Amino acid sequence: MKKNNQFHFTPKSSLNYFMKTKNWWGPLLFILVISVAGVVMIGFQTYNDAPPMTGFQTSSGGNAITKTTLEEGQKVFHKYALMEFGSYFGDGAQRGPDFTAEALHQIVVLMTEFHSKEFKEENGREPTDMELRIIREDVGGEIKENRYDEAKNIVILTDAQSYALTGLRKYYTDFFIDANTEASFPPVGYISDREEVKDLSDFFFWGAWVCAVKRPGSEFSYTHNWPFDPEAGNNPTSPVILWSVLGLLAFVLVCGIVLYFIGQYNQLPNKIFKQGNSGFLTFDQINNFTPTKTQRASYKFFLVAIVLFLTQVLSGVVTLHEFVDFLGFTGVDIAGNIPITISRSWHLMLSLYWISTCWIASSIFIIPIMTKKEVRGQLPLINLLFALLVILVIGSLSGMVLGPLGLLGEWWYLLGHQGWEFVDFGRMYQGLLMVIFILWGIVVYRGVRPGLIKKKPWNLPNWIMYSVVGIPVLFISGFVAQPETNFVIADFWRWMVIHMWVEAFFEVFVTVIVSYLMVLMGLVSRQAAVRVVYIATILFLGTGLLGISHNFYWNAKPVATMALGSVFSTLQIVPLILLTVEAWRFKNMPQISLNDIHAKNGNKQSIADFAFPEVFLFLIAMNFWNFFGAGVLGIIVNLPIMNYFEHGTYLTINHAHAALMGVYGNISLGAMMFASKILLKPSKWNIRVVRTSFWAINAGLMLMVVLDLFLAGAIQFKSVLDHGLWYARSNDFISGTVFESLTWMRGIGASVFLFGGVMPLVWFIVSRTRSLKKAGDSYVDFERRKMMIVKEVKVEPIPEEVNV
Repeated sequence: MKKNNQFHFTPKSSLNYFMKTKNWWGPLLFILVISVAGVVMIGFQTYNDAPPMTGFQTSSGGNAITKTTLEEGQKVFHKYALMEFGSYFGDGAQRGPDFTAEALHQIVVLMTEFHSKEFKEENGREPTDMELRIIREDVGGEIKENRYDEAKNIVILTDAQSYALTGLRKYYTDFFIDANTEASFPPVGYISDREEVKDLSDFFFWGAWVCAVKRPGSEFSYTHNWPFDPEAGNNPTSPVILWSVLGLLAFVLVCGIVLYFIGQYNQLPNKIFKQGNSGFLTFDQINNFTPTKTQRASYKFFLVAIVLFLTQVLSGVVTLHEFVDFLGFTGVDIAGNIPITISRSWHLMLSLYWISTCWIASSIFIIPIMTKKEVRGQLPLINLLFALLVILVIGSLSGMVLGPLGLLGEWWYLLGHQGWEFVDFGRMYQGLLMVIFILWGIVVYRGVRPGLIKKKPWNLPNWIMYSVVGIPVLFISGFVAQPETNFVIADFWRWMVIHMWVEAFFEVFVTVIVSYLMVLMGLVSRQAAVRVVYIATILFLGTGLLGISHNFYWNAKPVATMALGSVFSTLQIVPLILLTVEAWRFKNMPQISLNDIHAKNGNKQSIADFAFPEVFLFLIAMNFWNFFGAGVLGIIVNLPIMNYFEHGTYLTINHAHAALMGVYGNISLGAMMFASKILLKPSKWNIRVVRTSFWAINAGLMLMVVLDLFLAGAIQFKSVLDHGLWYARSNDFISGTVFESLTWMRGIGASVFLFGGVMPLVWFIVSRTRSLKKAGDSYVDFERRKMMIVKEVKVEPIPEEVNV
């Protein structure tokens, strides 16, 4: 088209389809169907191809291990929370050994010893170095041979394996009872029943067998020859290398496709994405705002959350003491009084508790603003929700102490410690958490119901409802496995809980909260927020649901599961890379929005009128850690060949700390600060404390990553390559000079984090409990305020058609 002697070309964007909300159901349902089908396939393979948890017989026909013994040994493992000291198939804590790798190495050593003695009896002399090398090679072949008799449902052991089983039982009896003189874990008497230790040793023997013996019909073990241990014949397999290459290929391909659409996205008209006409939420507007009773009630949730945050950090300090006895000179024996299994359980579960409490509080706070209505009858339900949360926290934390110490007897599973990392609380408290989730869903539904519009399923009230409903639905999977369930099958259901929470529906919930906070601040329009939530949902569900499979590389799943993991787990980095594309725009969003306001209506606001600069810092930090912590530090653990050597090392802890605290911690604190700034009397807000805490928390986290976690992980990774995982997780290595020095270095970052960040923030929130604004009495009163915070966030349908 020619106009005024100039040619104007309007490109037709491929994104036109996605700009029409009536088309949104198709892609979303397609993603869900494919993802759910993949997860169902993994579940089917888990049950169908799991290694048999069965009995073992000697070559002469005697019972060596019964199935009941294995089940009892697994119960002992969980009862004493040993997954919070060491790991099994690489999953768990990294202070102690990986029990499967350690048991496998001990079995190889003991079988070699048996054949060496046999050689000496036959030849009257010790084997030469060459003969010993041949014996070791023969042991590697012997341990690989699968002697499982499916008809009899029994495994036949060779004489050397029977000898190794006896030696392994003695090894762990010495570790827990007879030779237990160490000041560190396990404390003397932690497990005193010899029969329990025998059953536990048999359970470790089974795990080593699974890691070494060939899967029927394959040339490698059930765990794809993990852990790396050349003496046991465990080296990377061809599928591990092949799917690493294909996974990387898929990653590059999808990155190109997504960046192509990002180029079109950036050319879309400003009216689709830019800020509304009303301007920033200013200081005067929030200072004059009168909260509703339910909004005021949200503060007590934030209060509990910040106290739990402090307790979680202090639990981490106690856990750190297990590595470096920094109070040893005082004569205080923390490790003896508070075993690492207890302190680490608190450290993990409290992170989930305080972050989840912040999210519940955030939803309670924003619902009246979202729907312009204070629903009657909400306050009693919110108070009940709060009471149940307090009962859950106090009861479950107490159980995590009493259970591993053996003070609950047969009630350890229901009221004590389930023994699963991230699912540590007793089963009864797990049921209570389910009740809390359901009650939370009821509160949210009652609150957002006035904002739900028929035939308009994509409004923000709908999105928050979708994510809140999805969380308890997924939580149901945590109730499937029992203490005696085959470990491989039970671990599948555990990951269904913790992975799906974190990398699927919690991601969607966080996106909704972040988007809505930015709408309330006046940084983006409601239409833009809805579209961002939709796109994020497509990306997170499309990669996150099947991304669960990277957790199943080495816990006895077939090659097909590895194939899914190599592709979809790597693709989880794609939405995080997109954050870097928008990083500059996100960081400068207040100024960009201000320019839009001036261009649209001549509003004379300045950047100084923006009321939430310190809150916006937490959102910027979340963006950064999403890319760096979850993305950069995550991709090095996603490809199978990298994960093969890295799994069970500090590189996993490094990624976990940076992602969990960096992303979910920052957004939780940001939501807390946003609500608090509106709820508190203006004179009681202290921007200096909030800013100082923000920088100390994030600087401290970075120092912990740089000075210890990443370096320790890299050194440990090299040790795996040189000697095998068993050595890199041994006490000789963990307590070595270099590793111990790096742990002391972590104390620098931890001190900045705790004293400069957490404690001032705790003081700030706790000391303001009597400085809240008075609540309004009714919905009519809420309407009469006529604040921009209400005007800007009107609940109305987003346009069906947008011309691009």
